[in-house]
Amino acid sequence: MKRPRYAAIVALIWLIAGPAAGQESAAARLNAIFSDYWEWYSAQIPELATFRGDNRFNDRLTDASAEAVASRKAYRAELAARLKSIDRTQLGGQDRISYDVFARELGSAARFDAIFGKLPFGATFDEWSPVNQFDGPQFWLPQLAAATPFRTVADYEAYLKRLAQIPRQLRQLQQRMQAGIDTGWLPPGVSLQRVPSQLDAHLNADVTQVPLYRPFTQFPADVSAPDQKRLGEAGRRVLADDVVPAFKALKDFYQSRYLPAAQARKGIGASELPGGAEYYEAKISEMTTTSMKAREIHELGLHEVARIESEMNDVIRRSGFSGTREEFARFLHESPQFYYSTGDELLAGYRDIAKRADAELPKLFAELPRTPYGVRAEEAFQGDNADHYVPSAGDGSRAGFFEANINNVKMRPKYDMEDLILHEAVPGHHLQISRAQEIKGLPEFRKYTWFVAYGEGWALYAESLGDEMGFYKDPYSKFGQLSAEMWRACRLVVDTGMHASGWSRQRAIDYIKEHALISDDYAVAEIDRYIVWPAQALGYKIGELKIKALRAQARAALGDRFDLRHFHNALIDDGPLPLDVLEGRIDGWIASQKVAHAVR
Repeated sequence: MKRPRYAAIVALIWLIAGPAAGQESAAARLNAIFSDYWEWYSAQIPELATFRGDNRFNDRLTDASAEAVASRKAYRAELAARLKSIDRTQLGGQDRISYDVFARELGSAARFDAIFGKLPFGATFDEWSPVNQFDGPQFWLPQLAAATPFRTVADYEAYLKRLAQIPRQLRQLQQRMQAGIDTGWLPPGVSLQRVPSQLDAHLNADVTQVPLYRPFTQFPADVSAPDQKRLGEAGRRVLADDVVPAFKALKDFYQSRYLPAAQARKGIGASELPGGAEYYEAKISEMTTTSMKAREIHELGLHEVARIESEMNDVIRRSGFSGTREEFARFLHESPQFYYSTGDELLAGYRDIAKRADAELPKLFAELPRTPYGVRAEEAFQGDNADHYVPSAGDGSRAGFFEANINNVKMRPKYDMEDLILHEAVPGHHLQISRAQEIKGLPEFRKYTWFVAYGEGWALYAESLGDEMGFYKDPYSKFGQLSAEMWRACRLVVDTGMHASGWSRQRAIDYIKEHALISDDYAVAEIDRYIVWPAQALGYKIGELKIKALRAQARAALGDRFDLRHFHNALIDDGPLPLDVLEGRIDGWIASQKVAHAVR
């Protein structure tokens, strides 16, 4: 009786660890590739290094020139050749997973390089709109300043050098956008109207009021008064002489050239661009880490919309409300009882929810990350930008933060707040990202890589855990959670509708308003987001559904032996993964649990 069990254990060890013969040599070569890549990547994209807590490159900004883009493309091809020379069968355990993840990353990049390479000026592209209402230097530069440590004079000197490079980077962005104009590779202008006003925060004649000046208003005590005076004067000088004029030139270009060209474009879908159909297919693969096609995703979305709509109707009936679903949504949107009066009250409400969420985590996880997080307000200059999570530094020197938009309290009703905290903070983005950063033994790129389907899928799945955490106790919060899930389901329909099936912008707006029951302004903002970020919004629902399917699979396979806490750690303890790799890891976890229980 013991022999079959022993054989099963040996087989499981081989599955997890891999064959010993030749493993050391192949693994050493593989990890040398990862080490070379990570050092290169950190220097090439120094902003991301700063966000991670690697401060060696805080005096630099990414070179976005055509030459730099071409150089990065060539280096990735070299890495792919080195990776291919390694026999994957000689790898085991995490090395084999790392090989697969890295190969996917390089393969995806090569696919886009090939698509853009067919276009004139293709070497300048890595996305179709480098400055839009959701992404661009108007956002990332202030966020970068907020993530930068300012403890010493050397920190400020590095920051001054970084500020001095902003004009070059903004010129390069203009060159990329000009190439988009020349090739017709640009989004429709209707989705970009808010950008010029977003740039205004960086154009204040009083540069001490510009967001990028803020570090010079908060000197640490051990920076001497003479150094504070010198550094502050240098900051005012570089901002007034270089940075503000560069932002003005960017705004002038955007208004006089980019927007008019974008407004002249006919149609809104990515598939209508030169090479756009191939591009959208590649984006679907990248964002979902699956082989699903647009039509399949569209049909899945329709099914999910119908299912969630039925659940929403059940909640309305349980609430005692006698009107229609549309009337119930209107009641929620228009009733003062569902809104805070001030931004401070809204922020306090979020912090209360976060405290209650923290207390429930031990029920859901066997091991938790140690990195803390906070809840803070977004800056006023961010306007109506969405609430979001800012990751912690990997070295533990900076906590993670959920940044709440309190600039317009009527934009965030109380019944939407619980699911938002669960998504952005815990058990969503903060918990998963912090856990990945703290895992020992993984290559650095595994800790910090990002797969939309995994990361956003996990966060959407985290929203659904609210019922098990004691949230959504009243019908209004439950309806809010279902509404949030609904507009993620609607994304599957409208994103594929616009980018693959010729839907108009208005048709997409009407669809999401009808089914997700969100306000007009919110619906417009969401649809414009999907227009400028093709396929990005597909990853949320695709990832969440895969995680729920894996949970059901594990529960069915293990029965009474299923432990939700250890299952959740199995999901997050390998860092971010493509969905097919994640599925393989959970299959292995299920097998290990069966063996462990059999041995007992």
